[in-house]
Amino acid sequence: MQRLKKKWMQGFLRCKSGASALEFGLAIPVFVLMMAGVIEVAMVLFVSVLTEGGLREASRYGITGQTPASGTIEDQLVAIVQEHTHGLVQLSTSNVTFKVYDDYTHINAAEPFEDANSNGVFDAGESFTDWNGNGTWDTDTGTAGTGGAGEIVLYEIDYEWEFMTPIFKVFGGDDGKLDLTASIAVRNEPWDPTGGAT
Repeated sequence: MQRLKKKWMQGFLRCKSGASALEFGLAIPVFVLMMAGVIEVAMVLFVSVLTEGGLREASRYGITGQTPASGTIEDQLVAIVQEHTHGLVQLSTSNVTFKVYDDYTHINAAEPFEDANSNGVFDAGESFTDWNGNGTWDTDTGTAGTGGAGEIVLYEIDYEWEFMTPIFKVFGGDDGKLDLTASIAVRNEPWDPTGGAT
């Protein structure tokens, strides 16, 4: 009986049938997770490219100084971005801005000031270079709008991407969404204010 038990145990330990199924069962969750991760990254890159392309197309329309048949120029620019993102970016919850600057170096830059007390912060009374001529020190000299002929316009969109796989939401913000930004700066064409580009 002891010999039979020992022989059975040795046979059991040498038996390989079912090993493939066990290995597959252990490997499949890792494989599925990796594939989901690849798809998530691919979607983020795809949406980023679409959004940047949409902004580029919007800027190509905006630099010409055309006036849309209906609505505002801003509405037309947002519609162009919406068309090029194929509904993947919810523009109703996104922040789309158009800011006008007088120089490329001034984009998203604070006006330079003389830091009299060396605290690294602009304080009332300190002298500064008034880039935009509004009489106050600004952290960003851009003014809202699509600009006039020859002016520089920054087209920017801040939007959120919601992960398709719940497990990846840990890589997002507090709401589990990924905050993304796209922008492009262009100089408007020197159009004639009475009738489009010259």
